Amino acid sequence: MFFPIFHDPLYVLVTIVGAALGLWAQFRVKSNFARFARVPVRAGMSGAEAAEAVCRAAGVRVRIERHQGFLSDHYDPRAKTLRLSPDVYDGRSISSIAVAAHEAGHSIQDATHYPFLGLRTKVVAFAGIGSNLWYFFFFGGAALTAGMRPAQRAAEAGWQLPQYLMAAGILLFGAVVLFQLITLPVEIDASRRAKAVLAQSGIVQTKEEALGVSRVLDAAAWTYIAAALTGIVTLIVLIARFQQSGRR
Repeated sequence: MFFPIFHDPLYVLVTIVGAALGLWAQFRVKSNFARFARVPVRAGMSGAEAAEAVCRAAGVRVRIERHQGFLSDHYDPRAKTLRLSPDVYDGRSISSIAVAAHEAGHSIQDATHYPFLGLRTKVVAFAGIGSNLWYFFFFGGAALTAGMRPAQRAAEAGWQLPQYLMAAGILLFGAVVLFQLITLPVEIDASRRAKAVLAQSGIVQTKEEALGVSRVLDAAAWTYIAAALTGIVTLIVLIARFQQSGRR
């Protein structure tokens, strides 16, 4: 039996639940960002100024650039550059300083040689390859397995080409899941650093501002949690299907 997405009820269920969880996490991010983007900070700083202040307080020097796109903010460890979306770079709201400080947290991780950040940088290329190819390997192998007659499968000892293809697909998808798992502590630690420096430097001056920063960053963390949970469950399903194909 072939197990493409439209034939395997368990895979379909995992895909639907994972997509729903991801959409819920994205909704939380956008709704919290929009809510606190309307609340100015008393310090009057823009996101770019807050990021610079956070880096300066930690003794870190990086370039800060405006980057096109909505919530396209990221830190490039190779260029030592913080790239902030226009809403964050120019904004003077709780949302702007929260996201900017979070990205500045990544630059602090880089400067202090935070191990998971370096590991994520090394794994990202493999994860990119895996995310593009795993489906074709795994389900291509499953299709070949389905095309083999039972007598043929029984007569041939050991793994055949279909099993090798499916195993390769699992390994490729495993690289994606590994990247997701490594990303979790990286993002959580960056938010922790951001909250601490914002409070210590006086950029965040009230409990209401601190609460807003936490809500924006916690909502963002759930996007990574949702992706990791979905990836783990999907990997388990793939392994189970691979084992079933070997028993046929």
